[in-house]
This record gives sequence, C-alpha cells and structure tokens, in this order.
Amino acid sequence: MNENHFKFSLSVVVLPLLFVLSIWTVYWFEIKFDYNLSEFGVYPRTFEGLRGIIFSPFLHGSIEHLYSNTIPAFLLMASLRYFYRENFWKVLIYGILLSGILTWLIGRESYHIGASGLIYVLVSFMFFKGLRSQYYRLVALSLVIIMLYGGMIWYVFPDIEEGISWEGHLAGLLTGFGMAILFKTPDYKKFLKYDWEQPDYISEGDKFMERFDENGLFVNAPKPEIIEEPIETNLGQHSTAEEQFRIVYHFKENSNLE
Repeated sequence: MNENHFKFSLSVVVLPLLFVLSIWTVYWFEIKFDYNLSEFGVYPRTFEGLRGIIFSPFLHGSIEHLYSNTIPAFLLMASLRYFYRENFWKVLIYGILLSGILTWLIGRESYHIGASGLIYVLVSFMFFKGLRSQYYRLVALSLVIIMLYGGMIWYVFPDIEEGISWEGHLAGLLTGFGMAILFKTPDYKKFLKYDWEQPDYISEGDKFMERFDENGLFVNAPKPEIIEEPIETNLGQHSTAEEQFRIVYHFKENSNLE
C-alpha cells in the first residue's frame, strides 16, 4: 500500500479552518453592522434565489445555527482532505452547486440558508464512497461517520423540526450519494500486495510455497519437532522439559487423632 495516499499536510487543517473562519466572519459582519443577509439565501424557483446557491452555505440565522454547523463542517472537511485528497475540490464545489440547485427546485417558498446542506453532502459522500471502496481504512471512516452523524438522517424528512430546511438536507444527501457513485477514486486494494503477488517473486526457496504441489494442494506437511533442552533446577541438576515439573507430597503425622 502506498501510504502517500493518506499523507498529512497543513491543508488538512488550514482549508477547513478557512471555511469556518469565513462563515463566522460573515455572521460577525451581520451583527456588527446590523445587517440581515438572509435574503441572499436560496429562494426556490425565483431568479434572485439562484444567487443563494453560492452564498447560502456562508449564511446562518443565529449563533446556535452557526455553532451547530461549525464543528461538523471542520471535522468532515478535514477528513475529506485527508482521505479523499484528489476529490476534495470537486466534492466541495460540485456539492455546493448541485445541492443548491436541487434545493432551489424542491424547496418551500422561503429563504434556505446554512452550511448544513454541504455537511450532508460530505457525510453522504464519505459514507457511501467508503463502503464502495471496500478498503478497510475508508470503511472504518464510513462507520465512524455513521456513528457520529447517523442521526442526521431524520432531518431529511418534513415536519421533524420546525424552522429547518429539510429540503436542503435531502438535496445534500442525494448529491453526496450521486458523487460517491460517479467520482472515481484510486483502487486502494490494488496497492496492498503480498510477496507472492509481486512480479519479480520467485517461489524457489520459499519454505511455505514448498508445501504445495503444482495443483495448489497442501502436501509434505512438516513433522512436529520435539526439542528437549536441559533446564537448570534449584538443586544444580539438569532436567529435560518433560521433567522440569515434579510434585512431592510430604505427610506429617497428626498427634491429635486417636
């Protein structure tokens, strides 16, 4: 396995951090100058609402809304950068655009804002892509994601909680699933090769391969070897491995018995 496919770099931390700082800066701007930018969110089936496809991930309605998206966005983007470095920008850019367009098509007539749509894209992409890869590290990542964020599935259904954009969540989930199928990633299993899979492998001299015949059947089983080594006892004598344990019973007459 070429471990360079999972190599840590500063971008694993810096890029998610820049995104988090950007959404906090936008919210600070709204509070500082008492300006509401929600009208730049996605407003379905209107021409002006199309601008929200790009701007909505950076807009949040409250500090609770912003905080609830900050930690998942940072962790998921860092995981995406580390495990799917080749697909990082494609997943982010296409994820924002496609989930935004889908929200614009199916959403209620209201402003849809927040990074939760992108978060659903990341969760969906890494979960389904990890299972499809069948590589143990990526499958483990999928299991961790489903343990941490599996409860998010309920918020893709309507009327679960008032005030949330279940349409944006559903759009993100479907977008991530589609990209997990369409986007190509390295076949990591091909990088893991045993000695006998190498092109320059020579079976002669391999003690294990000598146990098989030309048909692949196991033959010439090794005979068990019994090695007896002298063991020093506390009496200064030597004994074999079979004689190193000895049980001695001492009987003492009990004068109280009649």
